[in-house]
Amino acid sequence: MKKTIYFSGAILILLVFIFENCGSRSSCPAYGYAGSERITERRLYPWNSNKPSKSADMVSSSESYDSIPENNFIFSEEEPVSTFSADVDRASYSNIRRFLTSGQKPPSDAVRIEEMINYFHYDYEQPKENDPVKIVTELAECPWNEGNQLLLVALQGKNISYENLPASNLVFLVDVSGSMNSPDRLPLLKSSFELLVNNLRAKDKISIVVYAGAAGLVLPATNGNEKTKIMEAINNLSAGGSTAGGAGINLAYSVAQANFIAGGNNRVILATDGDFNVGVSSDSAMETLIVDKRKSNIFLTCLGFGRGNLKDSKMEKLADKGNGNYSYIDNINEAKKVLITEFGGTMYAIAKDVKIQIQFNSENVKAYRLIGYENRMLRKEDFTDDKKDAGEMGSGHTVTAIYEIIPAGIQSVYIKDEQGIKKRNQDPLEKIDRINMGV
Repeated sequence: MKKTIYFSGAILILLVFIFENCGSRSSCPAYGYAGSERITERRLYPWNSNKPSKSADMVSSSESYDSIPENNFIFSEEEPVSTFSADVDRASYSNIRRFLTSGQKPPSDAVRIEEMINYFHYDYEQPKENDPVKIVTELAECPWNEGNQLLLVALQGKNISYENLPASNLVFLVDVSGSMNSPDRLPLLKSSFELLVNNLRAKDKISIVVYAGAAGLVLPATNGNEKTKIMEAINNLSAGGSTAGGAGINLAYSVAQANFIAGGNNRVILATDGDFNVGVSSDSAMETLIVDKRKSNIFLTCLGFGRGNLKDSKMEKLADKGNGNYSYIDNINEAKKVLITEFGGTMYAIAKDVKIQIQFNSENVKAYRLIGYENRMLRKEDFTDDKKDAGEMGSGHTVTAIYEIIPAGIQSVYIKDEQGIKKRNQDPLEKIDRINMGV
């Protein structure tokens, strides 16, 4: 039997890339690097503009989204190092699609650019041999700001075939409260889980926990080949009552722990609209609960359903703090994409606490800004801090980040030429001093 090797835990990989006229996907020399300076808080804003304010868009519902101001340009001479967590959800794209297909303008706070970019698959080369990830880079002209350039930095996770994935211990945590009683909630949820159940192997185990006014176990751990028994439990679910999310999470993690598979894929799959209103329910309280639960080495996947009262902000926080990911299911095709086509990337982590750190060459880059990832930024010293939580990468998962660069010598309305910023008229040949990746 072939042994599957997966990468998880406190592994640190430091890679450095020197760019010389890199205009396409690059394979560059690697060197070690680590730093510990504190990132300053100084940011740059466009000429005659004010700091971005909260979106004025109004949502005619009780949906909730975090307001995240867009990243602005940073002088590379003052802050040459950019560090961020690689945890990337993909819920924003399908959620925005839901608004657009309904003829509605999505609220601006629902747009998270990194999730839009990472929703799609890119033809990145697979890692070689036993490497868990491959770094891919591209450099191109910026189409919306003449003279600026775009730097793409991507990670391609190793693809492990479904047959070679370790056994799964999955706990379905299903919201059956009254708010889930509409076709795009519990009925769609049932159809979505049916797809996953049909793809289970005999060595996999499934449990089902439900919560409304209280939480309960409706299906003890059951082998994946007992599909009829599992589907009967799913089809018997019905919605009604209030939403005690905290109680459900506690029970689900207890069930997952009781059936823990050493070296396996142990995961709670939370399916809800996020509208918790009984017991532990605030964003901060739920976050504290999940941070405590993740110590058990049980991962969390959040699946959002429904419209009108979707608590996107809560779902994203739970997935982020629970060493997991967040997807929004707006139709059965999206369910198939998340639960079948991308099962390895969604449900099985090959690398934990992945951090990316890039050091820009100030001689050739005047300023830079990371497009998206606003709520995933880290301090420089966080890169080498093993206690600092970061993102997880799944099997075959890709993480793509794009920087907009203002080369040295280029005048831009987005920055002021200040004393201490040197001007150079040469073409930028070396954009980056280093790329570091911590796993």
